[in-house]
Amino acid sequence: MAMNQQQVVQTLLAARMRVSAAVWVIVRDAHAAEDIFQDVAVKALSADVQFDREPQLISWAQITARHQALNWLRSRKGHVLALDETVLELIEREWAPEAMRPEGERIEALRLCLEELPDQSRQILRLRYFEGYSCEEVSRAVGAGLDAVYQRLSRLHRALRECIQKRLEAASQAKLEAP
Repeated sequence: MAMNQQQVVQTLLAARMRVSAAVWVIVRDAHAAEDIFQDVAVKALSADVQFDREPQLISWAQITARHQALNWLRSRKGHVLALDETVLELIEREWAPEAMRPEGERIEALRLCLEELPDQSRQILRLRYFEGYSCEEVSRAVGAGLDAVYQRLSRLHRALRECIQKRLEAASQAKLEAP
């Protein structure tokens, strides 16, 4: 089911600082960054574009904002000091959410901890965080009460946090003991 306009606006406002900051790094002009963010928001609300989930909308907004920022720079060629495209790509990779980056001990620990979970627990997490379902939608999808889903997610968060901490501590200890 496509997100309604209110959901699109709420999602964009929640991501406003992140998108605007990424645009500012390119254009180095706060007013232009704000204008570009507003243009992206207007495009997101147009009838031509529809989004099923929040992650899809945020990804689209970031890509669209980046393209608009680069177009803004091109239209002012010679009037604005800008970063090279290669530098911009490096910054984008660095600013990418940690969950989207394949490297890192924390991500590896999370992956291993997720593998240890029962299938139903992984399904609940996948629906909620990877497919962007609301808790109500998750409860309907798995046939459980809403309170049960909230409790389950809370327990899963705690269990994953503890599992990740143990794995990271073990990895640190192993590094210390290695010759």
